[in-house]
Formats: sequence, C-alpha cells, structure tokens
Amino acid sequence: MMTDPIADMLTRIRNATRNRRRSVRIPKSSLKVQLADVLRREGYIAAHRVLDSKPEDGIGAQGWLEIDLKYGPDGEDVISHLQRVSSPGRRTYLKAKELFRVMNGLGVNILSTSQGVLSSREARARGVGGEVLAQVY
Repeated sequence: MMTDPIADMLTRIRNATRNRRRSVRIPKSSLKVQLADVLRREGYIAAHRVLDSKPEDGIGAQGWLEIDLKYGPDGEDVISHLQRVSSPGRRTYLKAKELFRVMNGLGVNILSTSQGVLSSREARARGVGGEVLAQVY
C-alpha cells in the first residue's frame, strides 16, 4: 500500500532522469496532472499526457500520466534536485509573504493553493500561500 503518491511520482521522475529515460509513466490522479502541468510551465519537463489503462496493467480504470523528460543540449539534466517537502506526517505551509526564492531564482517550490497547484513564482505574483508539495531545481 502506498501512503504518499506524490512522493512516488517524484521518485519515478528522479529515477527516470538518472537512467536517461525519454519518458516515464505514473498512475494518474488529478493532483499529479496539475503537478506535471506546473513542471511543464516552469520548463522542467517537455510535455505530459494522460493515457487510458488496459485491464492487464493492473491499476484499474484510473489511467496513466506519461511525462516526457527534458535534457539540455549536451545531455545534462534539467532537473538536478526534486524533493518532496510536505509529507503526510508533517505538512509544511507558507504564507504569501513567506515565499522565498529557491536557489536564488533558479528553482521553484510547487504549492497547493486555494487557486490550484502553482509554482512559487506564480503564487507570489497572485499573493497566495499554501502547502509546499515539492522543491525543484
């Protein structure tokens, strides 16, 4: 039984990046799709799409989220750090005024806010805070 599906998603992306995979498949949920959308908007992944599952997949009718990973022109990783911040046992929240720049602006926090899942840049611009899901740089 998996207790933290967001941590599982981030681990699958981290492992696929280390193995130089072109894409990775993750069991789909609406939160994971929103998280992948933030990663795409911030330029950390190339694209993502939702795929239907087959009975032999063994995950039920939920489907798959397929993420196309992105690498630099010389094959270097675009994502060098991908970490879960808030966990089921220890939630981490930040107010809009407490949002800080990650790696002096080179990275972002991904937040779950009242206006949806946003990067820290988007949340600062809108003046909202929320639960810090992950940190990427």
